[in-house]
Amino acid sequence: MTYVVLPVGGFVWWMHQKQVTHYTKITVLEKLFEQTNLTHDREIKEIKDHVKDINAKLDRIEHSMRK
Repeated sequence: MTYVVLPVGGFVWWMHQKQVTHYTKITVLEKLFEQTNLTHDREIKEIKDHVKDINAKLDRIEHSMRK
């Protein structure tokens, strides 16, 4: 009985430790991915705002040249 219970118990404990480690790593990676997406979205929004400003300036220049 000892030759069966101890190895199986040790294996179950080892698998549990590995699972906890993997869960922690996955959680950290998910948070990093979320943070990266937020940063990317913010940068894309800034680029779109700059492009809108540039287009508005070009429209004003074109409008003033047509007068």
